[in-house]
Order: sequence, then structure tokens, then C-alpha cells
Amino acid sequence: MSEQVIESSTAPLRWREKISYGLGDMGFNFYWANISAFLLIYYTDVFGISAAAAGTMMLITKIIDAITDPLMGAIADRTHSRFGKFRPYLLWMALPLAGAGVLTYSTPDLSENGKLLWAYGTYSLLMLCYTAINIPYSALSGVMTGDSQQRTQLVSLRFIGGFSGGIVVTYLTPKLVVWLGQGNEALGWQLTMGCFGIAAALMFLITFANCRERVQPIAAKPAAVSQDLKDLLHNKAWLVLFALALIIMVTITMRASSAVYYLKYYLQRPDLVGEFLSSYMLALALGAACTPLMTKFLDKKPLLMLLMTLVGLLSISLYFVPPDAVSLIFGLNLLIGFLLGPKSPLAFSMYADTADDNEFRTGRRATAMTFAAATFSQKLGGALASAMIGWLLAAIGYVANAAQSAGSQQGILWLMTIIPGVIALLAAWVMRFYPLTETRLSEIQRQLQAQKAAAVASHSSAGAV
Repeated sequence: MSEQVIESSTAPLRWREKISYGLGDMGFNFYWANISAFLLIYYTDVFGISAAAAGTMMLITKIIDAITDPLMGAIADRTHSRFGKFRPYLLWMALPLAGAGVLTYSTPDLSENGKLLWAYGTYSLLMLCYTAINIPYSALSGVMTGDSQQRTQLVSLRFIGGFSGGIVVTYLTPKLVVWLGQGNEALGWQLTMGCFGIAAALMFLITFANCRERVQPIAAKPAAVSQDLKDLLHNKAWLVLFALALIIMVTITMRASSAVYYLKYYLQRPDLVGEFLSSYMLALALGAACTPLMTKFLDKKPLLMLLMTLVGLLSISLYFVPPDAVSLIFGLNLLIGFLLGPKSPLAFSMYADTADDNEFRTGRRATAMTFAAATFSQKLGGALASAMIGWLLAAIGYVANAAQSAGSQQGILWLMTIIPGVIALLAAWVMRFYPLTETRLSEIQRQLQAQKAAAVASHSSAGAV
């Protein structure tokens, strides 16, 4: 550890570096936004498996992430290369992820059971490759700077990039499927995912080339993996964020995945899918862009509580809007998106804060493990939402590519409005228990810098002797 590392850990980040980091999440959303918005309806309406089977499959494969996410976090924390701990995975895993994406959106000529096995295998492979590159990428924000406010700015740019990627995906995907498929919808999906995979790989390379790792742990050697997990389970701030991420991701994924069904079968306007979802992503991006401004007026905790309360109330109010009031539906959806936008940059900057808190209390820092377990909670929340949608669609008698019964339409409406609204209100209540205030974080940062300066002085004295 050098004095240069300590001083640079709180130095202002260059815009080139911040923008390059944001481009990385744009690449990830070429996968994540596609999975959230389109994978379930691809499985039911194109690939040809039942809604219940698709929902169950997506849940089971995410449970596998209970092992792979923390395992990847442990591997990344213990990686030593000339590129650092986390950056090299952006280089190594970009092309395998692209290949797994194409396989997941491929439709082989198989029996019903064969298709189900194909879906399990390819989607599991996609999630494994995604984990291997996304966990190190998330952890990278925790070591690019040690300043809490700069982290908020950095992660805000990350999610501006991410939501911008979501805009591209949700707007272009329906059009690319038609254009590339030329009447063959299955081929259109496969080629579309190939294009997104290549574009994402290029963005990961830009992030790799321009970002740097600066924050170094006080402890020279990492602790055992079991100790890392034990530290997290004794970190109240992290536990609250774990629960919060799971709950909010249920809200976000449920709204995104049910939106296509809502437009196609409830509003009877499938032609509006691209505009509806892309405008929603634009609202998310604007909300993320406004996050640093919002945190100047409110601390992260009360801000998140306020935002999720408003999201819950507006989502529930959407239930009462008639299907022919398209402009009002678009307006409410945009407002909900704007209020949800700050959630991701706030939460991810708070994860980095909990890593600081953990290092301050224990002397151990496991940045990748902190983000890995957090990412697992998000994936689990998304999988629970997809499973709930699939199970409820099966329960209400959903039939793919057919006119829906009144009961089926009502179920789709609940999935888009009441259920995610109630879950958002639950998230606001959970946030009450988060213990880290801005004052407390400033004190932690000050003392960590003092400890690292003392470690440098001690090392220098030992070298002189």
C-alpha cells in the first residue's frame, strides 16, 4: 500500500472514467432489460412452454445464484492480476456472455420436455456468465473512489447508462425481431440477441480500458470466505439493503414483465409496447440523473422512503385508470419510472458504504462479496416476480396469443398495478431500519483514512529498519 493510493482514493474522478463506467451498465442492460421485459413472453408466446413452467424455471435457476453469486464475489476478492482484482473479468467474460445470450434466445426443434431442458440449461449458463462479469463490475465502483458523494455520482452515471441501455432494448427489440426475422420470429429473437451481445462486449472493453482500482484494504490478506459471509450477516445496514433490494426488484420486474401482457391483452394496444417501455426507461434514466441533486436536500435513507411510498401510491392509482385513457396511463407510468430511477444508484452507493462500515468495525474488507450477495438478492427478487407472474397467469387461465377472459384481464391488471404498489410500500417500511446516516459515514471515512495512513507509516518504518 502506498501513500499515492490513499491520497488518490478520495481524489475527484475524471469524467472519462465515470462515463466509461456508466457504459458498462448500458452493456449489462442489453441483457438485464431484455430478460426483465421480454424473456417470459418469449418463452410463452414464441419458444412454446407454459407460463407456469417458465416462471418456475426462472425461479429455480435464480436459486442456483445463491451459490454462484457469493462464490464469484469470493473469487473476485482474491483475484490478483496486473489489471487488478475486478477489471480483468470485463475482458475475460464479454464474449462467453454474448454466446450464452444467443443460446438462451434460440428455439431448437425439440419436444416439450426437450424445450424445457434447453431453457433450464441455456438460461442457467447465461446467468452464470452474467454473474462472472457483473459481480466484479459492481464491486469496481466500491474501489474506484473512497468518497461517499463521489460514489453516488459514479453509481448515478452507472444507472443512467443502464437505463439508457434499457431504452435501446425496449424500443428496438420488437422492431429488430421483425426486421431481422423477416417473418421468422424465432430467428429474429436469436439474431437480435446476437447484435446486443456484440455491442455489450464492446462497452465492457471500454470500461476495462478507462477505469482504475484505487481503494485498497487495510488487511493485506483476505479473510476466509466463511468469515466474509459472517461479517455480512452481522452487518445490520447490509441486511436491510439485502431485504430492500429483493423487495424493490420484485416491484420493478413485475411492472416490466407484466407491461407487455398489460398492453397486448388489457389495453389491446400491442403496437405501443416499444414506446411504452422505452419511455419508462427514459424516465428511470432521468430519475437516476437527478439522484445527486436529490441527495443534496435529503439523506439517502429518508429519500428512498419517500420515493418508494410515492411509487406505491401511484402504482395503486393506476388500477383505477380505464384502458382507453392511454395518455393518462403513459403519464402515470413515466412518473413512476422517474421516482424509481434513483433507487438503484442510491442502493448501490449504500452497498459501498456498508463495505466501509464493515472494514471499520472488523478491519476486513470484502467489496466483491458485499456486492455479490446484494446482486443475488436482486436476482432473487426478479425471479420471484417472474415466477409470481407465471403462476398467476396459469391460475387465471391465460392462453398465449388468444383473446383473454375477463378474469385473465383482471389478473394482468393486478400484476401491473396493485401488487407492485403494495410491495413498494413494504420497501418504504423496511428502509426505516437502515442505521447509517451521512454523519456516521463521514466519521467512518475519516477514521479509515487515518488507519490507512498509520498502516503506511508503520510499513515505511519497518522498511527503514
